[in-house]
Amino acid sequence: MLSCMAMLLTNARVVTPAGVLEVGWVRIEAGRIADVGSGGSPSGADDRLELGGRWVIPGFIDLHVHGGGGHVMLSADQAEVLAAAAFHRAHGTTRTLASIVSAPLDEMLAALAAVREVVRAGPTPGARVVGSHLEGPFLSPDRAGAHDLRHLLGPDPATFDRMLEAAGGTLRVITLAPELLGGLDLVRHAVASGVVVAVGHSDADYAQASAAFDAGATLVTHLFNGMRPWHHREPGLVGAALSRGSVVCELVNDGIHLHDATAGLAFEAAGPGRIALVTDAIAAAGVGEGDFRLGSSVVRVRDGAVRLADGETLAGSTLTMDVALRRAVRDLGVPMAAAVEASSTTPARVLGIGDQVGALEPGRDADLVVLSDDLEVEAVMAAGEWTASSRLFHR
Repeated sequence: MLSCMAMLLTNARVVTPAGVLEVGWVRIEAGRIADVGSGGSPSGADDRLELGGRWVIPGFIDLHVHGGGGHVMLSADQAEVLAAAAFHRAHGTTRTLASIVSAPLDEMLAALAAVREVVRAGPTPGARVVGSHLEGPFLSPDRAGAHDLRHLLGPDPATFDRMLEAAGGTLRVITLAPELLGGLDLVRHAVASGVVVAVGHSDADYAQASAAFDAGATLVTHLFNGMRPWHHREPGLVGAALSRGSVVCELVNDGIHLHDATAGLAFEAAGPGRIALVTDAIAAAGVGEGDFRLGSSVVRVRDGAVRLADGETLAGSTLTMDVALRRAVRDLGVPMAAAVEASSTTPARVLGIGDQVGALEPGRDADLVVLSDDLEVEAVMAAGEWTASSRLFHR
């Protein structure tokens, strides 16, 4: 990491909650954003970095990632978790929520404990993990997708409490199917425990999904995937989520999980602040094609798509957050400010850390990404320090 006590980034297109500053500047002091403005940059003795019109946006926050760079989050090895997060850091993700796929309970507990220790140890030069996301085991067998049916469990508060204890205060999100017996009770129990409940891998109909949102669920795991399809007479979970103003919907915007028209319509239907771009990336991200593992399942990467051996069932992605944002702007026609909201601001709010990160505003941590005109990552800053992989300094 390249440290700077005080720095002024000048002549940049700065994306703020109020909009895009076409000729803007950002002052950073002691790891935080001290000020943001437009026009001529302020005078002073700061270390100045002239950006020549490049984009400056807040660091990405990924709510759903299973691995990357050949490393997995379902691991009792803290170094493995950190290595997966470090891979995504190079692509602009400054805060990572480690997603743990359905597995034997002991393995899930060990992975939760490993994430706990990573979080307690604090940020490292390569990664900042903010907690864990349990994608399972309380999922519908009918909508399990790549989750191994042998490891799914019925909703059980006692099992959830064991997981909560293993996480030691670092369990942030759990995905579950509320239509299962005891599902609504578990929604209420998890919310009361301070955990965000996401509805996903669920066969819930519109009424059942609505009941889950009434019970406190506020997030939907990879909208359209792992749930019953939208139907004009039974809109199901998709319809319930899009019509509920308090619910945030994850989108895996890789052009594989969703047709671009579908992803674009979701942005339009949900409106501001209700879409969270996620990767759902597995260890194969950044590695290439071949066979990999997702939990206990063997998955195959061909032409960038990850599927089970059956060749049909999607099993995560090879996506990174910079690509998700770039596709939103270029392929879906989403305005830059709205794409940044979906990749940074909204995920930060979901995790309850919106007062710390997720936007370029004074007082927040200096987590930011510098992008080229083509929206390629050129530099990544986390808490006021540039990562060593930042291309801007190696030309």
